[in-house]
Amino acid sequence: MIELDALDLRLLELLQQDSARANQALAEAAHASPATTLRRVRRLVEAGVIERQVAIVSPQQVAGLTALVEVSLDAQGAEHLAAFEARAVAEDGVQQCYRVSPGPDFMLVIWAPDMAAYHALVQRLFTQDANVRNVKAFFSVHRAKFEPRVRLAPSG
Repeated sequence: MIELDALDLRLLELLQQDSARANQALAEAAHASPATTLRRVRRLVEAGVIERQVAIVSPQQVAGLTALVEVSLDAQGAEHLAAFEARAVAEDGVQQCYRVSPGPDFMLVIWAPDMAAYHALVQRLFTQDANVRNVKAFFSVHRAKFEPRVRLAPSG
């Protein structure tokens, strides 16, 4: 972990609002020079603080379905959890994968273009795995909020 100062935090807040902002505009908004801004952003990327910069596609604007899925395994040894996790994160339809406690072993957010694609993913990921004990899927009918932003508080 790297230590983040006030400028780093300002830059991260601004980039979380709009990562497509040009360096000059970012520098102006952060009240820093363009050279300093560019150097700081590169440092944040190299340190892994900024994982990646992406466009967020609205699922309401494209055909498809979102499922929130609880998965419980029969055997919960470290190797069994790691094996299921590796298979889950390798699936393109799995947008998010969390190990959770208590309750199920995993929570997945899955997006599929249609029910046939969802069913195919279920067959690959759950049905063919003898260690999967229970799967409980909840299908989204309305997304009230989606905010990938991490709230950053100034250190100190």
